[in-house]
Amino acid sequence: MNQEKIVLFAFRGDPLCFVHVLLNGIDLYEQGREGLIVIEGDAVTLVEKMSQPGHFLSTLYQKAKGLGLFAGACKACATKLGAIEAIKKEEIPLIGEMSGHPSMGGFMAKGYEVITF
Repeated sequence: MNQEKIVLFAFRGDPLCFVHVLLNGIDLYEQGREGLIVIEGDAVTLVEKMSQPGHFLSTLYQKAKGLGLFAGACKACATKLGAIEAIKKEEIPLIGEMSGHPSMGGFMAKGYEVITF
């Protein structure tokens, strides 16, 4: 495993869980590692909330976004959960090379270690 390339797959829509995804992605970046974030499952519904000024995750979300940490969001989940427009508005790529869902195997083939939240 290449510990310099890590992708964090966030599935849970719980903001108190997602804060750890943001913190770890930023921490990996600040350590000089490549730490990407893929937003999956219920977590896609958080994008609209986090993008709002005043939301308690907004500052961390904007920092992670500014650092280019978001590899993308699940196209299938965003569609199913009505989050696709908010994700497009935030210019987070919609990815879904595996029946509409992001492929962990695709990231692994590129040398990423996959960690799920």
